[in-house]
Amino acid sequence: MDNRTIMHVDMNAFFASVEQQSKPSLRGKPVAVIGAQQRTIITTSSYEARAYGVKVGMTVPEAKILCPEIIFVAGNNKKYTDTCTRLVKLYGDYTPLVEVYSVDEAFLDITGSLSLFGKPEDIAMRIKRKILKGFGLTCSIGVGPNKLLAKLASNMQKPDGFTIIHPGAVSEILEELPVGELCGIGSRLERYLEAMGVKTCGELGRFPVKELINKFGVIGNKLHQMGLGIDENPVVPIEDTPNAKSVGHSMTLERNVSNGEEMERYLLQLSEMVGRRLRRGHYFGRTVAMTLRYSNFQTFTKRCTVKGYMNDGFDIYLVALDIVKMIRLKYTVRLLGISVSNLVTNYCQIPLFKKDRDRISVLKAMDKINDRYGEFSITQARLLDRYSHKGVIAPAWRPAGIRNVNY
Repeated sequence: MDNRTIMHVDMNAFFASVEQQSKPSLRGKPVAVIGAQQRTIITTSSYEARAYGVKVGMTVPEAKILCPEIIFVAGNNKKYTDTCTRLVKLYGDYTPLVEVYSVDEAFLDITGSLSLFGKPEDIAMRIKRKILKGFGLTCSIGVGPNKLLAKLASNMQKPDGFTIIHPGAVSEILEELPVGELCGIGSRLERYLEAMGVKTCGELGRFPVKELINKFGVIGNKLHQMGLGIDENPVVPIEDTPNAKSVGHSMTLERNVSNGEEMERYLLQLSEMVGRRLRRGHYFGRTVAMTLRYSNFQTFTKRCTVKGYMNDGFDIYLVALDIVKMIRLKYTVRLLGISVSNLVTNYCQIPLFKKDRDRISVLKAMDKINDRYGEFSITQARLLDRYSHKGVIAPAWRPAGIRNVNY
C-alpha cells in the first residue's frame, strides 16, 4: 500500500449546482433542493444560500427565516444519478481504479496513471476543466497517499479547490487538526474522544493504543492509525465491490398512519421494490426486517427469518405482514422500511409445483417490462394508486450493481 497516489473528487453543492446548470434562471441565486413531498428537508443548498446559513437538514420554514429570497426546487434524483454515471465514465479515462463513494464523490487511484498523464496536479486540472466544460459544474479535488488523506485534502479548499497532501507533510498537517475533520469520526465519537482528553489528530496518534481498544473495541486500533494518517484501504472499483449483506428501501409516508391495515399498501410497495433489486442482482434472502418510525421519531426494527430463500416481492410482503401482527402500535407511524438479509446468490431450487413455476415466469415477464418501460409499469393491482415516493438518494447508491436504484 506504500507509494500510492489517491485522488478524491467532491462535486460542489452537487444537487443545487445541477439544478442551476439545467435552469439558467437559478444561477447566482440562493437555491435549496428539497424532497418532492410535503414532509421534506433541505438536501443541498447552493453556495449563495449557504452564505445566509442555510444548511443540509433544515426545514423549509427554518431556511426561509434565514434567507427570505431562497428558491426551493424539488429534487430530481434521476438527473443526479445520470450525471454521476457520466462523471464516473469521465474518471475512467484516467484510471480504471474508480470507487464511487457517493452520488457526488469518488476516489481514484492514479498511481499507475502518473507516467501517462503527468503530475497529480496535471491530472486534477484536466478533470476539473473537463467537468466544467462538459457539465458546467465545479468540484474540489484532494490528493494524498491514501483515501483518508485525499478526502481530507478535498475538503480544505471549497468550492472549486485543489489541495495535495504530500507524505512528508502529513504529521505537520494532522498535529493541530481537530479529530472531527477526519472522515469516519462523527460528532458522537468526537465527544467521547474529547472526554478522554483527545481533541486533535496529533493527540489521537500519540494516545495509548491499548486504552483506545479497551474503550472502543476493534476500532480502537483503526482510530490510532487514523490519528497518524494511515489508511490501507484500497480504492475498490464497482466491479470488485463485495456482495451485498442486505437490500432495503424505506419511505417517509405522505401522512401518519395509525393501524396495520393502513400500512399494508406501503409495505407491499416497499416489498416489491426490494424484490426487484434482489432479482436484478440474482440474490435470494431469508430474513425480512421491518423498520418503523413513530410520529415522535422513536424508531425500531423487527425481524423474521423463514425457512426458504425468496426474492419475490409478494413473498416478502407476506412476511412483513406477519411482523406487523407482532407489533402493537403506540403512536401513529411516520416512516416504514423493508429490507432482506441472510442473502445468497444464484440460489437454484427447481420448484416442485406448477403454480410456483408459473409465478417465476410471471416475475421474469414483469421484470422485463419494467426494465424497458420503467418501474411499476406493470405491478400488483393494489399498487395502481401507490405512493409516489421521491426520497433522498441513499448513501449506498451506486451507478451499477445491487446498490443501483432506478429513479
